[in-house]
Parts: sequence; C-alpha cells; structure tokens
Amino acid sequence: MPRRISSKGNHASGINRREWLGMLGVGSTMALAGCLGGDDDDDDGDGDDDGEDAPEAGADEPDPLDLSQDPPEVSGEYHATQASSFDTINPIYNTEAGAGTAIGYALDQGYTFDFDNEVVPLLFEDIYTEDEGETWVIEFRDNLEFSDPYGQYTAEDYVYYVQEIHQSDTFPSANSPDWAGVEIEQTGELEAVATPPNPNIIWPETFAPLEYPIPKELLEPYVDAEDSEGLQQDEELLDLSFNGNLGPYNLEEWIRDGGTQYSRNDEYYLRDLADEYPMFGEAPYFETAQIEIIEEESSRIAAIETGETDNVPLPPDRGEQFIEDEDTMVVLEPTPFNTILSVNMRDNGWTAGPGNLFRVKEFRQALAAAIDKFEYIEGIANGFADPHYTWQPEFSEWFPGTDDLTLWGNPEEGVYGEEARDLVEEALDQIDEDYSYDGDVLVGPDDNQVELEIYYNAASDTQELAVDFYNNQLEQNIGITLDTNAIDGTTFSENYWSADPEGGTDTIDGEEVEWDAPTPNNPGPRSVTPDEEWDMATIFGLNTYPRNPLTNDVFFEGPNSSYNPVGYYPEFDAEGIIQNMRNAGTRDELRDAAAELFANLNEEQPYIMISFGDDIEAYNPAVRGPVPEFSNGWDFPAWHKDE
Repeated sequence: MPRRISSKGNHASGINRREWLGMLGVGSTMALAGCLGGDDDDDDGDGDDDGEDAPEAGADEPDPLDLSQDPPEVSGEYHATQASSFDTINPIYNTEAGAGTAIGYALDQGYTFDFDNEVVPLLFEDIYTEDEGETWVIEFRDNLEFSDPYGQYTAEDYVYYVQEIHQSDTFPSANSPDWAGVEIEQTGELEAVATPPNPNIIWPETFAPLEYPIPKELLEPYVDAEDSEGLQQDEELLDLSFNGNLGPYNLEEWIRDGGTQYSRNDEYYLRDLADEYPMFGEAPYFETAQIEIIEEESSRIAAIETGETDNVPLPPDRGEQFIEDEDTMVVLEPTPFNTILSVNMRDNGWTAGPGNLFRVKEFRQALAAAIDKFEYIEGIANGFADPHYTWQPEFSEWFPGTDDLTLWGNPEEGVYGEEARDLVEEALDQIDEDYSYDGDVLVGPDDNQVELEIYYNAASDTQELAVDFYNNQLEQNIGITLDTNAIDGTTFSENYWSADPEGGTDTIDGEEVEWDAPTPNNPGPRSVTPDEEWDMATIFGLNTYPRNPLTNDVFFEGPNSSYNPVGYYPEFDAEGIIQNMRNAGTRDELRDAAAELFANLNEEQPYIMISFGDDIEAYNPAVRGPVPEFSNGWDFPAWHKDE
C-alpha cells in the first residue's frame, strides 16, 4: 500500500543542513523558530509523568484553532519580536532560523506537521512511496503561481532548482547536503520522482524534500553564466518579490537591522483548501505583519508589557510573572534541546589526577544519580522544564516509556543520593589508579579531595546558578567538588569543544577503529584533543531530534561518529542498532529499534542528562492560534485576533 504523507511518518538517517543548523543550543534555551514548520510534536510514547508539572499558562490561554470553523474577520497587524537580526533572506542561502521565519511569512514549502504529528500538504498535493522508501513520488498542487512574469510553479521548477543549484558544484547552497546522492527527475507537469541514496520509509520527515519555490526562469541566467555571487545578491531573491500566491504575506520591506514588514497576500493559494479546512478559506487574517528586531532583552519585555508587540520570548526568571499577568498570554512550547552536563572523556579530560573516571559507565551513572532533577527544575529552571532520562523528550513518539528506563536523579521513583556513592565504588573497582573514599570525601592518589573544573557560559545567569547547584549535589552525594569557571561561549567552542581534525586509530574492545573522516567536533580518537583541557561543561545543550530519531546517528553510531567532542565510546552495539533503524520497513520496526537505542543511552549517559526546557512565549491575549505544543505555528495563516 502506498505510504502517503497524510499518514504518520518518520525521518531518515544521516544529517542534513537543517539538522546541523539546529543541532546546538546555547544554554539549552535556543529553539527553532518559524511558522508553517514546527519541528516535532507527537506523544505516542507511554512515558509516565514522573515529577512535578511545570507552571501552567494562564487560564485565558486559547485552545488550538478549530480549522473546520468559518473564517474570522480580516483586520489589524501581527507584530512579532526577535532578538537578533539576520544576514540574508535569500531563501537559497539563508542559514539562520530567524531569517527562516521571515522568509516563511512570504513563502510556503511543501508540507508541515500538525499537532498530531500528521503531515499537512502545502505546496505538495502529496508525497508518497510505494516501495518501502526506495523512491518517493512528489505531486504538486495545480493552483500555484509565481508573480509575473514567471507563471505557474510546477515540478520543472522544483527539479531544476535541485539539479542546477543544490546538486551543482558551482552553487553550493545551504541545502546541498540534503540532495547528495539523490536522483530526481520530472515525470509530469506536476509530478517528480526522487530516489534517495538509501531506501528510507521516513524521507519526508528528514525535511530534505522541503524547498522554497524558486522560478526556473529566475535561476537560468545565473546557472548559464555560472554566477554564484550574482545569485546570492539577486534583488528578487532578497525581496521575495516573485512569491505570487505562494505565501500568506507579501514582503514590503526588509530593514537590515530592524526587521521585516509585510502586507496581506490577497491571492494566497491555501484558500483553495477551504473544503478541507474552512478556516483557511480567507487566510491570512491580518492586514499587515511585522517582525521587529529588538536586541535588548529589557526592551523586548517592555514591548509586550505595554502592548507594543504581539509576541516576545521570555527568560525563565520572568515566566511566572507574566503567567500571573492577565494582560499577557504565556504559552510554554516544549523543545527538543536538552540541558546536559558534558564530561570530557578525551585525554585532556579529568584533570584531578591520573586516569579518567568519566570513561567508566558507572561513574557517569553516579553523576546522573547524584543530581536531583526535580530540585534543578524547580530551583534553577523556575519550573519550566521536564526531567531528561534518555535522548528523547517524553512528547516524542520515539520515547520508549519510563518503564524501560532507569530514572537517574529521581528521588522518589529512581536512583538518587546514597545510591550514587555505590555507583562510584563500582567505578573505582574498574580502574587501576588509587582513588578511594576518606569518609564522605572522594580522594585521589595524592590524598586530596577530587576537584574537577566545570565551565559555564558567562552570559547565562541560569548556568551560573546551575553549576553552583551541581557542585552542592555532587559534594553531598559523591564527595567531589567543582571549580566553577565562567567563559565566553565562542571561546569555549573554539578552544575546548572542537579541535583540528587529525584522524587516527584506537583499539576498542579488541578491535581497531579508524577515524577516516574526522571533523572538528570529532577530530580523532581520545588522544586527539582541543587546545585547552577541561573536565565538565554546561555551555551547550543539544538537539535530540524527536521527529527523526535516526539523526542521532551523528552523535552515537560509534566512536568515530560525526559529532563526538566528548570522546564517547559506546559499550553497546550502537552501529548495529542504528543500522536496524535504517533498515526498518515499517514504523513499528523503527520504533522497536529506536527503543533499544534510547534504553542503552539511558544506561550509558554519554552526556549527563538533566532536563528538557520549555520556550516561554508571551503573546497578546487577543491573538488566537498559539498553543503549548511542539508544532506551535503550523497553522499560522489562520491566526487572528479576537478583540
């Protein structure tokens, strides 16, 4: 039976440019912004609620829009606020999430995901496979028009864009890695067929097929002249004036450091879906829209307080204040970025003496068991987080369920406190160096208490509080102490987290492993180290990719995976399990293999997992549409104000 995008799907193996861009969160508070393209939101897992709930948003928070209702009135403006400006809104070359939001106001892509994780067709009429992911058929709607003089958007535009830009050595674009090895051909005016390099039952959810519509006739002069620089500077691409009926709004102005301004698109194609979604029948419902850049946090917050804007992200320490404010609607959006404690298993880690206890699984378990997750969530994250047990949030359908996991750092139902000390004792039995307990204090061969350095982002008050909390917990429960160090995030990234790729080999479990494609974030075996030594860090949170579990192969497929700054060597058959995930012919097969991967990561704690935070979004309470879901914003064309 064909697998259509209207049925639940998954993602593919490998990591594309969208996923690389979204991999790293600074202080685990970064989220991917955008309308018509939220990242992941399905809770088919059977995870229990194992802790206190985060604060709930105000009583006036609206329910999700009922798209079966009649269209509302068109009126007013939607005014959003961002903290950072963007370098370009050329859709071919943009690599910034904020600019992606700005482009998304004027141009749709092929599909999006709703709150049930169902794929909702947009520019695509359908995308499906009939051969278990070997080939994918893409069908385009027949009512898609560019602005004059470009005419109808068809499969020819899509295929030309992929072949002549993304798959060309002359025009390396942000999307080029998505299309490496993919064969694509036009098979009809409104149909194309794509063949990924490997069969993939979840190709749509890799986001690889998602492209902005670009007219072939706009691209041809630059392709013929092999003029990459000219394409980057093309005025039509920079002002999105070719968008025709392909997006809810028309870009009126891009103020380079100030934001973007839009007018309503009276010809928006999505209105033709009114039979299925009546509320789209007159979309969009704002006469104008604006994205304003306000860099100063206090000024952004003042803008929502005074009603000068309709949406502002809030820091955790201001969330409760605005939840209690009847003049503001607070929406808590779950995110895939985690709060983790990174431990350095490379040769320049563990500066407390000989050996490296971070390499011992039981010691990493001890660290996880020594930190009370719920005390962290309430005391440091102000309640705006959930416990993190394995490399998926509980809202992910790939979360295996807490019955299959050890609940490290859970004082009520898991492993915490004195049990952490027992795990350290187990770890000490596995090393040759002379570490032992003197009473409640872990001492090294020099008989001094083990002291480790921990680095945190100097710009983050939350991280500063967190490292003090970790210090207290680790001293109390396993007898070590931390030397806390503030550092600029960029400095840490360049000098501590990454290194010049060298490659090399290492013998692991009796087998020789070669680093034949080293990267700055996995430069070689543990003997290849960054310029500066370090023990522990809270600088970065990482994306767990709850829509595409296979993307996690870049972290965990083996010692020489693409992204392994900490020098983690799996002690389970990670490569075999991930290959089983790639070979899955059904969703159930993929779910079973993913559950095995995430159960093993729960045991091994390659990064010490603490929590998943929420994005705290403050809205004008008159706005209807925002909801506390991972896919918040997928139905943005139907948002409106009820005043």
